[in-house]
Amino acid sequence: MAAPLRIQSDWAQALRKDEGEAWLSCHPPGKPTLYGSLTCQGTGLDGIPEVTASEGFIVNEINKKSIHISCPKENASSKFLAPYTNFSRIHTKSITCLDISSGGGLGVSSSADGSMKIWQASNGELRRVLEGHVFDVNCCRFFPSGLVVLSGGMDAQLKIWSAEDASCVVTFKGHKGGILDTAIVDRGRNVVSGSRDGTVRLWDCGRSACLGVIADCGSSINGVAVGAADNSINLGSPEHTPSEREVGTESKMLLLAREDKKLQCLGLQSRQPDGNIYQLDVRSPRAPVQVIHRSGAPVLSLLKFKDGFVASQGDGSCFIIQQDLDYVIELTGADCDPVYKVATWEKQIYTCCRDGLVRRYQLSDL
Repeated sequence: MAAPLRIQSDWAQALRKDEGEAWLSCHPPGKPTLYGSLTCQGTGLDGIPEVTASEGFIVNEINKKSIHISCPKENASSKFLAPYTNFSRIHTKSITCLDISSGGGLGVSSSADGSMKIWQASNGELRRVLEGHVFDVNCCRFFPSGLVVLSGGMDAQLKIWSAEDASCVVTFKGHKGGILDTAIVDRGRNVVSGSRDGTVRLWDCGRSACLGVIADCGSSINGVAVGAADNSINLGSPEHTPSEREVGTESKMLLLAREDKKLQCLGLQSRQPDGNIYQLDVRSPRAPVQVIHRSGAPVLSLLKFKDGFVASQGDGSCFIIQQDLDYVIELTGADCDPVYKVATWEKQIYTCCRDGLVRRYQLSDL
């Protein structure tokens, strides 16, 4: 992986004025960091600044919201994208999780201030406040319908809400520790939760009942994901006939990110482990296909995006890597504050951060 480039978080504002400057840096692994700067030489008739880079860096392209920089010596190249807009009035403190509805119209987010809110995705205007959890809400997501929200909190409760009237329609109890992540199976008849108590549970939404403990790991489950498996992966057979209330669990793989630094895979229906997977090709789990190292900060969010992925880290970095691009797209704006979660809808990307802001990026601005 090429050396990561960094840029001043508010570069787009800094370079709007004549002789405005923004700093740059390149961090080659095992070598001294290269430092540089960008300087605005004026603004064109189209409103786009004319920017020059200091020695060692090249400005390949610039428009109002993005700038493409290269460091030829280290064969590094990144396109930096500034937020299209910031939503600052949704929460008063750090925003820990967010999601966007399937139609792109609504957002839901939870905060360290203990609140969970539904808002208009276009402008951040508040629509509903979802009240009922005790203590912090750790995770929230829309069901595929976009009309219902699933949340999990430090109160060890899993809740389902109506996005239309903010009522809590179902509460699941059974975990002994805070719920850290959730996943929805198919259209949402069943959901999965992972907890600090080390267990993963499968729930029946229609009857508000636990269908079983899928795994008991003895270590906090920080993340859960459900995906379809192809025929090359043997997910095992269930020891007992699955409940008729299990819908859509067949041929599904459950991936668990554990606090003890293991990534575990199971057959969702069979409950059978498929071994520890360290990265990415489940047919050959012992060696990574690729290790991508951007910084030493923890990866807080990872989301499939087109033919690549978007990831966020604890040092404020958030980036997109795609197979067909020879440069990295960096989503700027957070100044060293952790970016906890990323959500996408069509050509828009939303992030939530410890600084209390939801940022919306337009990929059309590239």
